[in-house]
Amino acid sequence: MILVTSELISEIYQPIAIDTHKGTQGHALLIGGSYGKMGSVCLSSKAALKSGCGLVTALIPKCGYDIVQIAIPEAMVITNKEKKSIKKIDFQIKPDAIGIGMGLGHEVATQHALHQFLINNKLPLVIDADALNILSLNKDWISLVPKNSILTPHPKELERLIGPWQNEEEKLEKTMQLSLKTDCVIVVKGAPTLIVDGTTIYKNTTGNPALATAGSGDVLTGIITSLVAQKYSSLHAAILGVYLHGLAADIALPETGYQSFIASDIIGYLGKAFLSLDK
Repeated sequence: MILVTSELISEIYQPIAIDTHKGTQGHALLIGGSYGKMGSVCLSSKAALKSGCGLVTALIPKCGYDIVQIAIPEAMVITNKEKKSIKKIDFQIKPDAIGIGMGLGHEVATQHALHQFLINNKLPLVIDADALNILSLNKDWISLVPKNSILTPHPKELERLIGPWQNEEEKLEKTMQLSLKTDCVIVVKGAPTLIVDGTTIYKNTTGNPALATAGSGDVLTGIITSLVAQKYSSLHAAILGVYLHGLAADIALPETGYQSFIASDIIGYLGKAFLSLDK
C-alpha cells in the first residue's frame, strides 16, 4: 500500500502555466440532478471551477435551470427536455472530461438514458452516486464503462457493486478485481480514502471526520472531473483530487470545527489547499 503524502503529490501536481487561458484549462461536463437534488450538481460544478477548470457545463433536468444559473453564474447550463429528471443524455459540446451521477436518481427512464449514453460515449468518465447505483442494478452494463474511468463509491455503493465482504482484506480483493476487470481507477471513499488501480492501492493521508457531511462526495466528483479535464491521468486526478479534498477540510477545521463544517466549506478552502501545494 502506497501512502499519498506531500512528497508524492509534489511529483503529480502541475502548477498553472503563466500563459494559460480558459480554453487551455479544460472543459468539464457534470451530468446529474433531479427534482429536490439540484444542490449536488451545484456543488460539483462549483468545485470543478474552483479546482482550476477553464469551463464547466452542467447538464440537468429543466427544473434546475434557474437554480444552477443563479447559484453558479460562472457555469454554463444545458437542460434536458424533461422537467424533473434526466431521461436523455444529449449534448453538442465536446468536453474534456465528464462527471456523472450526482443527484441523478434512478427512475427507469433515467436508467435507460444512462445505458444509451454508455453505449455511445467513448470518453473516460468520473462515475458517482446514482450512476453507480444504476450500474449495480444492471451489472452487465459495467462492461460498457470506458477504460480509464474513475468510480467513486462510498461503502454502501461499493457493496452494491462488488457484494458484501467479511473483512477489509476481502473488500480490497474484490475491489481490485473490479478495477482489473473494468480497467478503471476506483476511489473507495472512507476514513481513510483508498485509490485502487488494479493491484496497486494508494492510501490518502489528508482529511478528518468533518468530511462526513452531505454533499462531500459531490464536491470530490467535481474536483476529480476538473483535474481530468486539465489533462491529469485518471490515476493522478484521483490521487490529487482526494488529497486536495481532505487537505481543504484539514485547513478549514480550526475555523469551522467538526459540527459546523459543510460540503461547501471544502470548496471555500480549496484555494488555500492549492496555495499550500504551490509553496
